[in-house]
Amino acid sequence: MRISAKGRYALAAMVSMSESYASGEYITVISISEKLGISKIYLEQVFSLLKRGGLVNSIKGAQGGYQLSRMPRQITVYQVLSAVELSLFEPAEDTVAEKAPDIEKAMRLSAFEKLDKAVADALSAVTLADLATEAERHREENSFMFYI
Repeated sequence: MRISAKGRYALAAMVSMSESYASGEYITVISISEKLGISKIYLEQVFSLLKRGGLVNSIKGAQGGYQLSRMPRQITVYQVLSAVELSLFEPAEDTVAEKAPDIEKAMRLSAFEKLDKAVADALSAVTLADLATEAERHREENSFMFYI
């Protein structure tokens, strides 16, 4: 499965936001852009899709920005990706339905639908909180301790 830059950036931004969810503050696209090294213009497009998907709330103005619409443990990777990857979770198109409907049905039931379900189940089992916890674990592994 290939996730586009839009999907990867959306997920990274949402994980970044989940790390400061407890503060209740709204986070600007500029601050996320700087923290993650992602184009501000591109992130604005991503956040438009995330807002349309009901995953973030926004406030305009000087004190404005974005905030997760729910707790990080209530937002799954599947929800984030399906909000921004508009074609990733579409069902497979018919291949040979006209000439060989039996083969088409076999492929759909035995392969494509099972694959779609497995992907959805796997991505639905991982939350933003899980990713934030994993990121924190790796951050601690990569930090150096200096003793004097």
